[in-house]
Amino acid sequence: MDSAISDPHNGSAEAGGPTNGTTRPPSTPEGIALAYGSLLLMALLPIFFGALRSVRCARGKNASDMPETITSRDAARFPIIASCTLLGLYLFFKIFSQEYINLLLSMYFFVLGILALSHTISPFMNKFFPASFPNRQYQLLFTQGSGENKEEIVNYEFDTKDLVCLGLSSIVGVWYLLRKHWIANNLFGLAFSLNGVELLHLNNVSTGCILLGGLFIYDVFWVFGTNVMVTVAKSFEAPIKWIFIALLLRFDISLKKNTHTYFYTSFAAYIFGLGLTIFIMHIFKHAQPALLYLVPACIGFPVLVALAKGEVTEMFSYESSAEILPHTPRLTHFPTVSGSPASLADSMQQKLAGPRRRRPQNPSAIYEESNPKDPAAVTESKEGTEASASKGLEKKEK
Repeated sequence: MDSAISDPHNGSAEAGGPTNGTTRPPSTPEGIALAYGSLLLMALLPIFFGALRSVRCARGKNASDMPETITSRDAARFPIIASCTLLGLYLFFKIFSQEYINLLLSMYFFVLGILALSHTISPFMNKFFPASFPNRQYQLLFTQGSGENKEEIVNYEFDTKDLVCLGLSSIVGVWYLLRKHWIANNLFGLAFSLNGVELLHLNNVSTGCILLGGLFIYDVFWVFGTNVMVTVAKSFEAPIKWIFIALLLRFDISLKKNTHTYFYTSFAAYIFGLGLTIFIMHIFKHAQPALLYLVPACIGFPVLVALAKGEVTEMFSYESSAEILPHTPRLTHFPTVSGSPASLADSMQQKLAGPRRRRPQNPSAIYEESNPKDPAAVTESKEGTEASASKGLEKKEK
C-alpha cells in the first residue's frame, strides 16, 4: 500500500549534507512536479494493468497459475501482521546497523524481484519469439516422504521462453543489487505491485471493506501516532506497494453489461485520493498516511454509484471465487433423495434444470407410447375409450 508519503521538500532539506562527496541540489518547481507526476504514474500503472491481468488469471485453466484468495479472516488479520512486521523492522533498525539490514533485505528482494519481473514481462516477450523457436517444457518438483505419504513441496512448470525472461530479469537484478539505481528499483516495485494485484484476489466486496478499514487505522496510527512508519520508510531500501481495485473490474464483468463502471469509478477515486494526499502533504510539508484519503474514496465512490444504480445487493453478494470455475454448477442445497445412484443423478439434474412443463396426455396417448408397434391394440383401445365415453353421456342424459 502507499503508506507514508514523504514530501520532496523534506527529503531535500535532510539530505543537504554531503552524500558520496556531492551535495544534492535544492528542490525546484519543475523537479517537484516531475517527482509528483512519477509518483502518480508509478501508483496507477500497476493497478490498471494488474486488474486486467487478474481477469485472465481468474479465467485460467492451469492450476499452478490460480490466484490466492484473501478471505475475511485473512483481511482482519492483515493489519495486525503488518503492524508486527513494521514494528519489528523499526526495532531492527534501532538495534542493528542499517547497512547490514539493508544488505540482507536487498538480497531478499533481489531474488523475489527477479521472479516477479520475469512473470511480468513473460506475456510481452512471447510476442517476440519466432514460431520456429525451440520451446521445451520443464518441471521443478520437490517432494517429501515416499509412497502414499509423499507430499509436494514445490511444483513449478516452466519452458525455455520463461528461462529467457528469467535471464533478462537477472540482468536488472544485478543492476539493482550493485548500483541501487532508481530505474531498477522502480522496475522491481512495478513488478511486485502488478503481481500482487494479479495474483492476490479478494473473495468479495465485504472482505475488501474489512481489509481497507483495518489498513486505514493501521496507516493513520503508525504515521500520526508514532514515528515508526516514517523512520522505516526512510531507512528501508526496498520496492513495496499494494492495492485492491481489480475486484471491482471482475464484478463489472460478472454483471455482463459490457461496461466497466465500477472499475473506472474506483480508479478515478484512487487518483482523487492520491492527488489529495500529495496536495495536503505539499501544503503542510509533512508525511501523510495515504490510506487516510484513499480508503474513503475507493470505498465511498463505488458504493454511491451502486446506490444510484440500485445494485448494492449485487455488489455485496458477488463472490469472486465463483468465476474460477465458471461452468461448474453450484448448489445452494443438497437434494434429499433415497434410492439408487441413478435416481440421485436424475434428481440433481432436475434441481439444476428447474421444473419443466409437461403436456397433458390422454390414456390413448399413454397406451400408444407404451405399445407403438401394435396398431390393432391401439385401435381397440381408442374404440373402447369412445364407447365408454358415449355410455357416460347417455347415463347423464337419463
